[in-house]
Amino acid sequence: MKTETRVPASRRGLAGWMLFDWAAQPFFTVVTTFIFGPYFVSRMVDDPAAGQAAWGYGIAAAGVAIAILSPMLGSIADRAGPRKPWIAAFALVKIVCLSSLWFAEPGSSVVPVLIAFALASVAAEFSIVFNDSMMPRLIDKEKIGNISNIAWGLGYLGGMVLLIFVVALLAGDPDSGKTLIGLDPLFGLDPARGEDARITGPLSALWYFVFLLPLLLFTPDAKAMMPIGDAVRAGIDDLRGTFREVRQRSGILRFLIARMIYQDGVNALIALGGAFATALFAWSITEIGVYGILLNVVAIPGCLIAGRLDNIFGSKKVVIISLVMLTLATIGIVSTGPGYTLFGLVPLPGEDSGGLFGTPAEKAFICFGLLIGLAFGPAQASSRSYLARSVSVDEAGRYFGLYAFSGRATSFLAPFLVASVTALTASPRIGIAVIVLFLLSGLVLLIRTPYPADR
Repeated sequence: MKTETRVPASRRGLAGWMLFDWAAQPFFTVVTTFIFGPYFVSRMVDDPAAGQAAWGYGIAAAGVAIAILSPMLGSIADRAGPRKPWIAAFALVKIVCLSSLWFAEPGSSVVPVLIAFALASVAAEFSIVFNDSMMPRLIDKEKIGNISNIAWGLGYLGGMVLLIFVVALLAGDPDSGKTLIGLDPLFGLDPARGEDARITGPLSALWYFVFLLPLLLFTPDAKAMMPIGDAVRAGIDDLRGTFREVRQRSGILRFLIARMIYQDGVNALIALGGAFATALFAWSITEIGVYGILLNVVAIPGCLIAGRLDNIFGSKKVVIISLVMLTLATIGIVSTGPGYTLFGLVPLPGEDSGGLFGTPAEKAFICFGLLIGLAFGPAQASSRSYLARSVSVDEAGRYFGLYAFSGRATSFLAPFLVASVTALTASPRIGIAVIVLFLLSGLVLLIRTPYPADR
């Protein structure tokens, strides 16, 4: 098997690679978490608990497909060489599926919507496998932590820009029909028919298409090493060997298992947190959008600071600190409800002062949410650099395939448990509390993992 050599990218090529996160993040920010997801939960079905359960099952189904296929695709990429054709192919799937979300009208069948969303999620994650596996070849190892966090922060900035656009110019208040800045929604969108939320699918698809182009045009790719048919067969054979090999590399195995557990919690928190807030406080699209903007405002400096800390103290310490913060914040949002926080230990006045987030309980919820915003970017970006510092260039594809597998192997489990507990108890609060178990378990295992993981 031919091996790849590290060829640092030019400034333009590196910028193209970093813009991938800018291009990809709005799908997660605007569609999954803050606008379309809450719309699906609160408007497409009559019961918010049933909506959260259905959304959770859709996320879980996508996670199963990602877990099964990601390692195979990573191994094939190592054999074939180029990553960009795969990214382009999955981009086409993602763009088509996101565009179809426009047809998700209130009261329509949820099944086609969940299928389109799940396929878009699968295509998005597969693209991330190939993008991440380019990193060790493009960037010096001593710079990986900083570049990874900056790119992740750039992604949050992109998500925030599109979210601001939606909230300020597209999303209408259900009572007045006006946007946050008092305008009629652009393009004549009708909030009563959910058009302000449904438009986020096609809008995110267009954003992804435009800002993916710099990577496809300017970022250097690996040279072709064998025809695709041969690469598929060889990649499948390599995958079997990789699963045998990783059992002998105890540090990497421990890291992948730890990430499998805590990333499951992080994924569930990102995907379901906005829907939980909507169910808890009956927030409008405008309010949930502003909440998302606030989280992204703090996420960007969080990533920039974490990038510096990563280079100084290492990826492991950054991830540990981030997981502690996420655990405390999740306990905080679960402990907050109308008239109280910290499970009632701190009672709060129930009066609504009017305007956005008018009750003290909503403000307390936002404070805990800001802690999530600070931490969930570094938890993921420094996990990415943790592995990149632990593998060689020629094995990056298959190990980032396992990395995606570790992030998705049980990714159905947290959403499934959240959905099931929510359905059984008819309580979104009890359902979301399940996430704490995943964050704590992964944290405990990570503390006992060497850094870099190949030691």
